[in-house]
Amino acid sequence: MQRTLADWLSYIERIHPKSIDMGLERIRIVWQRLDLQRPGREVITVGGTNGKGSTVAFIEAIARAGGRKVGAYTSPHLLAYNERIRIDGRDAGDADIVAAFEAIEAARLGSGEDAQIALTYFEYGTLAALWLFERAGLDLAILEVGLGGRLDATNLVDPDVAVVTTVDLDHQDYLGEDRESIGFEKAGIARAFKPLVLGDDDPPSSVLRHAYAIGASALRAGCDFFFEAGDDGAHWRWREVGYEAELPMPALSAPVQLRNAAVAIAALRALERAPSDEELAQGVAAARVAGRLQRFERGGIEILLDVGHNPQAARALAAWLAA
Repeated sequence: MQRTLADWLSYIERIHPKSIDMGLERIRIVWQRLDLQRPGREVITVGGTNGKGSTVAFIEAIARAGGRKVGAYTSPHLLAYNERIRIDGRDAGDADIVAAFEAIEAARLGSGEDAQIALTYFEYGTLAALWLFERAGLDLAILEVGLGGRLDATNLVDPDVAVVTTVDLDHQDYLGEDRESIGFEKAGIARAFKPLVLGDDDPPSSVLRHAYAIGASALRAGCDFFFEAGDDGAHWRWREVGYEAELPMPALSAPVQLRNAAVAIAALRALERAPSDEELAQGVAAARVAGRLQRFERGGIEILLDVGHNPQAARALAAWLAA
């Protein structure tokens, strides 16, 4: 009897003794057994403490406005596991995810003298996304880091552009007790001689040292690219030396979303083909992501919803409520 997606999710929650087991050795073996190649013609990997999901949404929407076929892998999900894997703006179907899990399970178990490999829930999902993306023939794959960066499962793939949105205190048990330690882990997604986009105005020195050590070109908010709200409240401006664009305000609420949109634009402009002004405007206005400073109404009652779960996110939420 074939397993349903719900059966698979229950199964993959139990097959590893730990919910988090950082490191690339085990998952790399299964990845190689699956003979997976690049998940897209170009790849952007997005890490950071906060703002990852919104930044992915902006990159995805702008790239799709330019006619690119885009896949996005994000976590966690809010209502359905399928939300984690999007291809061309649509969540992956149950049957597609089940097919990916079946292929991963066969590779994980191995054959002959191959040893069985234990995978975590997140590692299973990451491989499923990479398996589906490769088969979709994507122009752009966007991978959101799950935890940290250096030892995260998404770091199997060499990105064309790496993004670190912010660095603040979160998951200290795994990443270290201060911004310098956490920054080093997050900077691990950067690649030699490739762009590294940084959303912090004042990133930890560990991030900059790592970029310098490997020859990655750091593009910093407030230094290499800039953004500011317009006087009319309906527009904002993104600029760098030799280029600027006036854009509509994002549909995503809160002042912090200007920074996320600006970082997304910097990442896309670092690719082989930069988006046009029209693509930027359309994508910024179209980007949506649930649970990020979200406002809606039910039965005449206004509800404000946010998934923030660390001090930096709480400060952003407080600033939004105060405004």
